[in-house]
Amino acid sequence: MDECNMDGERGMDDGSMDDCNIVTTRVLDAPRGRVFAAFSDPEQLAQWWGPEGFTSTFQGFDFTAGGAWTFVMHGPDGTTYPNESHFVDIVPGERIVFDHVSGHAFRATFEFTDADGKTRLRWTMHFGDPAECAKVARFVAGANEQNLDRLAALLRRAP
Repeated sequence: MDECNMDGERGMDDGSMDDCNIVTTRVLDAPRGRVFAAFSDPEQLAQWWGPEGFTSTFQGFDFTAGGAWTFVMHGPDGTTYPNESHFVDIVPGERIVFDHVSGHAFRATFEFTDADGKTRLRWTMHFGDPAECAKVARFVAGANEQNLDRLAALLRRAP
């Protein structure tokens, strides 16, 4: 792979290895406030966060700038993946930014915009280390799509 910038909607973006982003976009069939709530409410978030077949056990979820989110993802094969992230910026209904500080280090930015009664979600994972980005890019884009499939399913069944 020559570049790390990936976009789930448009394919490879133009970009350099010095600015390594994996970008996934999706239009979700729910209003922005509803989609934001699925991210900000730990009971909802635990129902969809993680690729297909994974479950999550939340240990802490302080949804404030400077707050921590700690949880364990449980893979379908029984493998556990401890996770820790620190919220950097939260603008209700518009943006969530956190630094994932365990395992693969990256900054995640979720941007929510209106799209004709639906919500356009742009999920950017920024890796400061291009080698780290290249290492995970092969599986992260697909895993992110699975996450968003699970989110879309949650949005369909919950008002």
